[in-house]
Amino acid sequence: MDEIRKTMMPEMIIQTELSVSIANRIYECLEQRNMTQKDLARMMGKTETEVSRWLSGTHNFTIATIAKITKVLGEAIIQPTSSVVHSYMLPQQERSIYLSDPEA
Repeated sequence: MDEIRKTMMPEMIIQTELSVSIANRIYECLEQRNMTQKDLARMMGKTETEVSRWLSGTHNFTIATIAKITKVLGEAIIQPTSSVVHSYMLPQQERSIYLSDPEA
């Protein structure tokens, strides 16, 4: 896995880690409520296969889907800040280069 990460763009690493984090959080909420994927699918009007894809850790969640899952489970799935994102953010001096140079 480390070899694969070396070939990935930082944005893709962030996306993958965020997707896995969201899936893990949904699993936690399901476990706390003694619910299954099938229960979540039924409550959301989705197929069990679709929910299974969501929880694979590779699904690209929309904000709308996250909001619906949050409503159904009654608990926040994501937080506005993330250590995953912060670890890949550009240092201030590099950000200023991108912001000031339209060619960058």
